[in-house]
Amino acid sequence: MHIRPKRFNFRDVRGISQHQLEAHYQLYLGYIDLIENIMNTMDTERQTDYELRGLKEGETYALNGIVLHEYYFENLGLSDQKPSSSLIRMMERDFGSYQNWFDDFLRVGRIARGWAILAYDFRDGRLHNIMQDAHNQGDLWQAEPLLVLDVYEHAYLIEFGIDKKEYLQVFADNIDWSVVNERFSYLFR
Repeated sequence: MHIRPKRFNFRDVRGISQHQLEAHYQLYLGYIDLIENIMNTMDTERQTDYELRGLKEGETYALNGIVLHEYYFENLGLSDQKPSSSLIRMMERDFGSYQNWFDDFLRVGRIARGWAILAYDFRDGRLHNIMQDAHNQGDLWQAEPLLVLDVYEHAYLIEFGIDKKEYLQVFADNIDWSVVNERFSYLFR
């Protein structure tokens, strides 16, 4: 398996330094190296069941780490757009109001150790703010991520120290709604 790393434009991000973003990006590259090593080991070496179990757990951790970081980096950056009217209507339906959704999303970000994700669940046709404490724990099957927030300390520690609340506000100010709107509209094509 060979995964080509994506490059992201961090020029439009305000309030998070290029140093913080590049250090975070290096972690993403590390997950790509990790999955390459795991897949190579599974392809070329014979493992005990115990060893294979560890490799398979590492496989989902690394793959989800890659995907979630790509979603996060893609939806990070200023745009002149706001949530689309159809997305806002669904937020109002599922959370009572846009502000209720927003407050809940940031609250999930505050309590999570890993990720806060706005996802559309195909089973119930509703939006959910999902908490994942690790890349491979808390996945919601049959759901599509629309907005992804990394709240692991590596996402903000260089820039904000332990002030997670300030990081959350800066993230909120840097949501690229054009990306989120595109993800949302893709669901209904």
